[in-house]
Amino acid sequence: MLPFASCLPGSLLLWALLLLLLGTASPQDSEEPDSYTECTDGYEWDPDSQHCRDIDECRYRYCQHRCVNLPGSFRCQCEPGFQLGPNNRSCVDVNECDMGAPCEQRCFNSYGTFLCRCHQGYELHRDGFSCSDIDECSYSSYLCQYRCVNEPGRFSCQCPQGYQLLATRLCQDIDECESGAHQCSEAQTCVNFHGGYRCVDTNRCVEPYVQVSDNRCLCPASNPLCREQPSSIVHRYMTITSERSVPADVFQIQATSVYPGAYNAFQIRAGNSQGDFYIRQINNVSAMLVLARPVTGPREYVLDLEMVTMNSLMSYRASSVLRLTVFVGAYTF
Repeated sequence: MLPFASCLPGSLLLWALLLLLLGTASPQDSEEPDSYTECTDGYEWDPDSQHCRDIDECRYRYCQHRCVNLPGSFRCQCEPGFQLGPNNRSCVDVNECDMGAPCEQRCFNSYGTFLCRCHQGYELHRDGFSCSDIDECSYSSYLCQYRCVNEPGRFSCQCPQGYQLLATRLCQDIDECESGAHQCSEAQTCVNFHGGYRCVDTNRCVEPYVQVSDNRCLCPASNPLCREQPSSIVHRYMTITSERSVPADVFQIQATSVYPGAYNAFQIRAGNSQGDFYIRQINNVSAMLVLARPVTGPREYVLDLEMVTMNSLMSYRASSVLRLTVFVGAYTF
């Protein structure tokens, strides 16, 4: 009870109590305030409801990307790949590559996102993150001259035995005779061919022939057994590759001596039973051995190329043989 209530009439007491209650009421529930600032931050006066209502700050586009309205406030949010800047309103790019992006090999940051890439020799998987090895050997049979070997992220070329890799894809014959990587004895001569070598005896002359030089055998005119034989045999060696294009000139025969009035004819005396070669005479003193059809190695021919010298005026006839050993390599290189 008011201290002075005992001194007041009944009606005045009721008025005093009413004024006391009105004086303690909230200002936001009373009459319209003089200014909207009387509402707390984030609110404004609503004259219809006679209450302070929340302000939707998002309609003013305070945020660079997305705005979320809250009671009496708001919050800015960024699209994936961005984060709020220091002012909590603008959005700055996130470098996902520095934050553990799931790229298996290489990561490239871009505005708002990132890209995964692979090292040379790999291709990006459909998931966009992992890398798969590219089997280069399956794309072409011409990457390597002999054999292509796929490896993680790359490929390599291999050559068969007797060959060495030239640059990155070609195969080159190893000349074992030149490099000394052979097993020939002092009484033998090393003959190199595509993919290998052969040790041949230094003296290859067979009776009635006698050796007169490293590769030449002579049949003495004084020996009765030499009357029907070529006067000399010269040994030569050469090598060709498999499946060579034909016709192909492979060896030229040249007369070492020319006699006045003599006529020379060239022929294959032996070793050509399949007709793989033929002779094309160039002139009176030379002829060409021609490969007539493709041959596949490894294979070996021993051809007796004969030069017959004739002089009709003197009733003279003589012959000499060039014994040519032709090694056919196992490959086309």
